[in-house]
Amino acid sequence: MFARLGAFCYRRRGRVVIAWVVGLIVLGAVSSGVGSAFTTKFGLPNGVESKRGLDILDARFGGVGAGLSGNLVIKADAGVTDPSVQVPVSAFLDEVAKISGVVDLRSPYATGNEGQISSQGAESGKIEYASVDLPADASQTDAKTVADAIRKIAPDIPGVQIEYGGQAFQSVKAPSSELLGLGFAVVILILAFGSVLATGLPIGTALAGIGVGSVTLVLLSNVITMPDFATTIGVMMGLGVGIDYALFIVSRYREQLHLGHDVEESISIALDTSGRAVAFAGITVVISLLGMLTMGVQFVSGLGIGAAVVVAITMIASLTLLPALIGFAGRRTEIARWRGLVAAGLVAISLLGLGLQISPFLVGLPLAAVVLIGSFVYAPLRKEVPHRAKKPTRETWAYRWSRGVQHHPWRAVGAGVVFLGVLALPLFGLRLGFSDQGNDPSGSTTRKAYDLLAEGFGPGFNGTFLLVAELPAGTTLASLDNITTAVQNTPGVQAISPARGNDPTNPTAAIWTVIPTTSPQDQRTTDLVMTIRAELPKVTAGSNIDVVVTGAVATQVDFSDFLSGRLVIFFGAVLTLSFLLLLAVFRSLLVPIKAVLMNLLSIGAAYGVIVAVFQWGWLHSLISIEAAPIEPFVPMMLFAIVFGLSMDYEVFLVSRIHERWTQTRDSARAVGDGLALTGRVVTAAAAIMVCVFLSFMLGEDRVIKEFGLSLASAVLLDALIVRCLLLPATLHLLGPLTWRLPGWLDRLLPQVNIEGTLQVLPADGTAGAGSSACTPAGRNGEVAREGAEA
Repeated sequence: MFARLGAFCYRRRGRVVIAWVVGLIVLGAVSSGVGSAFTTKFGLPNGVESKRGLDILDARFGGVGAGLSGNLVIKADAGVTDPSVQVPVSAFLDEVAKISGVVDLRSPYATGNEGQISSQGAESGKIEYASVDLPADASQTDAKTVADAIRKIAPDIPGVQIEYGGQAFQSVKAPSSELLGLGFAVVILILAFGSVLATGLPIGTALAGIGVGSVTLVLLSNVITMPDFATTIGVMMGLGVGIDYALFIVSRYREQLHLGHDVEESISIALDTSGRAVAFAGITVVISLLGMLTMGVQFVSGLGIGAAVVVAITMIASLTLLPALIGFAGRRTEIARWRGLVAAGLVAISLLGLGLQISPFLVGLPLAAVVLIGSFVYAPLRKEVPHRAKKPTRETWAYRWSRGVQHHPWRAVGAGVVFLGVLALPLFGLRLGFSDQGNDPSGSTTRKAYDLLAEGFGPGFNGTFLLVAELPAGTTLASLDNITTAVQNTPGVQAISPARGNDPTNPTAAIWTVIPTTSPQDQRTTDLVMTIRAELPKVTAGSNIDVVVTGAVATQVDFSDFLSGRLVIFFGAVLTLSFLLLLAVFRSLLVPIKAVLMNLLSIGAAYGVIVAVFQWGWLHSLISIEAAPIEPFVPMMLFAIVFGLSMDYEVFLVSRIHERWTQTRDSARAVGDGLALTGRVVTAAAAIMVCVFLSFMLGEDRVIKEFGLSLASAVLLDALIVRCLLLPATLHLLGPLTWRLPGWLDRLLPQVNIEGTLQVLPADGTAGAGSSACTPAGRNGEVAREGAEA
């Protein structure tokens, strides 16, 4: 099937390319018309306490407090009650209250809201805030519309500072750092291929995949709960795996050309071998990501679906669009001219300049155009770049490295395990939770609002949470004073508001606002939520009143606890899936066991890195972050993504080792040859991924930085320690046992072939050592199938 798909895309290459272009244009037009509906709502199950509280707010208080909320924070040097400040600010707040999408605004100047003006410290009377609530079903897009409308009418008052804080004003700025990763990818691909055209094929394929994938996510956000940074994660994933998948296929295509096949045959063979591995690896990543649906949380499911969709579309692009583009390039992928190399280098410099925001580097683009135009009058630029002499397999650095590891396998295993184990040690101090807006960039308005509130009202003011309760008939608000007093006397509580009813004369529900003494991300705030939940039933015993703790902070606590309790199930499902897939593919018990254990080591080490950097604050000044808990969805996403990506390298490398084992039945030789045949490509692929992922560290969003560093460190450790050290050492120690499988199990397993159905022979029909091509037979470029006569 894969060989036929490659031949079809080659023969119909014009139609295939047009179909992708039309698809991108149509989807882009539709998504622009429909718009997005990204949201940060967690969508916790009904049994969770904070979710019950939000339902009460929605049913009894018109949704006030159940949706996104924010604060307009005002600081005035003359004092916020000075007439020169109060008059224009009051008028501004009155206009904000009229904006469509604002369901409630509590002004500090309204009667009873005097507590919204600071009364402590040096800034007493100089800082105030107005709280803004949006509808319970408001999306992040709706919040942005409201926030933009508020900023548009904000007055410019001398001596007055207005900042915007809270979730309603939180926005994720799409980073331009992917251009930096793209620039590094250009350089690495040129070094790997030595051809500009061969370099452009993987990049073009990846860009097409993430283009279609990104607009698809915009459409899906209207039917699936999906956070606003899902597109950034999708771009990060699509760019990394898209270039890698195309790199493996283009490398196999060029290998077949070198062995004497024509263009169509080479494409067919590349799709039937590397294409199968790409499909298997891509499907594995998608299944791992979709495993997040088992968590039962809409927010997490949306993240998983978003990343899976982009990876799937990028994989399809590698299997359809790439063969068509190769068809247009033909044998010119083997030709490199000086004008192309120089121009590509200058374009790479410009991309680095755009990513790093270094304006002088942008001169690379016009200089590239000058080089291309100048080549028509300056002949040396049109000359071909001499090809580097290809070393025999046994003289490559990868083969020599593998043999060196095989000569000292126990030392290699010991060194690799100890190194990864040491890196994984911080994992035992992992604390899951949400970082607050005190981690936002210092120049952002949300960070300024956070700091002003902490300065004027104490650090806990940014972490207020709510108590809500449905009241039996005849209950008065005065009868709830014992609840208020009990909570006020709880250690860690700075203040609590009196109970407020949904109806002053006949309340059926009540609400309290609790201000802790500590910030939202502080472990003591989490402990306070748990303490109040444990003590409230004792206070309300016999009253038939069930007071629940809810609000943003309580929801984040419940979200973290809920995910933590289900992580083991998720990890077990992904590990089991990976084991069964590798078991079926390689018909071996030891290969999947080895893969699972090694992947756990590399992922554990990656976890240790993010705990040390983001939770403990190591190198915090270098990457502009503050120490804070690790977002609870990051370890789960990292596990799913990295296990899928590590399967890529496992499949690409072990399949070539297995191919050589099938030919030679010499385990030591198969390991060395397999690493030699794939070492350069795997190294280039890993280098591209690491550069792409690290480039996202230059963005401002903390969560994106966590993903960037964790994925980059995981891929780097997997490629260097696992694939180059542990894998050849363990396979050498296991020897022929590597490929043993009990007969009864072999009969039960389905046949999964990722090594291709084409016979491994060079184009001249002779089975030379180290060959990895196929015999063309008959007419129309048909290739010989397994079992045909050589």
